[in-house]
Amino acid sequence: MPLINIVYASSHRSPTLKKDIADAVTALTARILGKDPKVTAVIVSEADPADWFAGGASLAEQGLASYWIDVHVTEGTNTKDEKAAYLAAVFARMAELIGPLHHETYLHVDEVRGDAYGFGGLTQERRYIAARLGVPPQPGGA
Repeated sequence: MPLINIVYASSHRSPTLKKDIADAVTALTARILGKDPKVTAVIVSEADPADWFAGGASLAEQGLASYWIDVHVTEGTNTKDEKAAYLAAVFARMAELIGPLHHETYLHVDEVRGDAYGFGGLTQERRYIAARLGVPPQPGGA
């Protein structure tokens, strides 16, 4: 169930680019990190390459693209190897979608404690415990 926030800057234009980015990152998140796409939320925002500076010059000046992706997942649900593979795969796919990437391009997998993170009014910890007990999770309570 991650929440994924993507900000990208590129001179590449396409009417479906934002959806293509959301679909690609969602698919990689499912395949590599094992996250259910049905409960994955993605926000995609575009920044002007002239307003994005890396290495002292704008991306527009350098003819490069970049992104910042912040992925929130429940703590302890992915290994270091999975996260490393995810960063590499997203980098490769985003280069295909938005063009040659500046090396100062970032992806952050933010691991959040299960008792401090959730969706639909329920924490991930509550969902986990309810599943282990074989009962439907209920919002609220201790």
